[in-house]
Amino acid sequence: MTTSPTATPATTPAATPGVAPESAQSGQSAPVTVPPFAVISGAQVQRALRGREERIVELVEATYRLHGAGDSVNPPSYFLRFPDRPTSRIIALPASVGGGVRVDGLKWISSFPQNVAAGVPRASAVLILNDHDTGYPFACLESSIISATRTAASAALAADRLGRGRPRPTRVGFFGTGLIARYIHTFLAGTGFAFEHIGVHDTSPESAAGFRTYLEQSGAGGVITVHESPEQLVRTCDLLVFATVAGTPHVHDVSWFAHHPLVLHVSLRDLAPEILLESANFVDDVEHCLKAETSPHLAERLTGGRDFLSGTLDDVLSGRTAVPADRTVVFSPFGLGVLDLAVGKFVHDEVARAGELHVVEDFFHELRRYG
Repeated sequence: MTTSPTATPATTPAATPGVAPESAQSGQSAPVTVPPFAVISGAQVQRALRGREERIVELVEATYRLHGAGDSVNPPSYFLRFPDRPTSRIIALPASVGGGVRVDGLKWISSFPQNVAAGVPRASAVLILNDHDTGYPFACLESSIISATRTAASAALAADRLGRGRPRPTRVGFFGTGLIARYIHTFLAGTGFAFEHIGVHDTSPESAAGFRTYLEQSGAGGVITVHESPEQLVRTCDLLVFATVAGTPHVHDVSWFAHHPLVLHVSLRDLAPEILLESANFVDDVEHCLKAETSPHLAERLTGGRDFLSGTLDDVLSGRTAVPADRTVVFSPFGLGVLDLAVGKFVHDEVARAGELHVVEDFFHELRRYG
């Protein structure tokens, strides 16, 4: 494995080893160049993204707009489940995004909740980026950080855009205190949110205490309160972040939301459908979100329709849909693979610009059709 000084794949004549001579076969005038294959570590990903919250939120917004305009392919996610490990799963998210990104690829992300008891993060992931023109993969990136980053950037974007018609929130509550909650807090703080009070609730007292320590060490500011009661957390916050591993709804009382907070329902399965039916509901993608037993999916089953949906985040970004200020507003993002691709391509290009790409020499060995 060597370090490449640039991001640009070497252009080599078709007759030279390392370049597939497909152009001569197909009649194309230019040679087909196979890009070098690089491996990008989690440490490199973190360095490329650290302190870039505003830039990544802008990138995520632009990607939502590309997706809304139809300049993407984002098929259903594929779930690998295990009869002997029913709480665990590995998900494949294939996607393609156009615009200035122009990349295809796949996120392969596992969720093993039992890891948490051993002090290991629940999720692990890799991201494969494929060249737009040849289809050859050109990078494999550690992607748990990319996944958490795009999720947090999406949440911060939604908090800003869905909350513009109401007072800026001053009391935020985190329901679930794992890695995703930490990243969402980082992105909220990094995009201009400041809170007088931060509420914390988790079914694990150790996790809640650890998150509180993180908040104190990060200089979050404001009064930090660990709530033993989920009801107290919900009732006392005007911005709520649900980031749990819940598989079925566990918050059922509509009256808890009488103060009409803005809810970032990132973990998708916390809220009973009755709560959604009393709220204005926004999703990232309708077809993706209304499946796999998510709370919006349960609401669709309960009502037999989708009239409870107010629109997508792109509808709000594009001005097609207004957000009510006098109702609870719930954002339920399923998580789109196109966001992973956009953030992953950004990381790849940043690492390449720094001259730190670790290229695997001769990764693609058979590049001549007939030897």
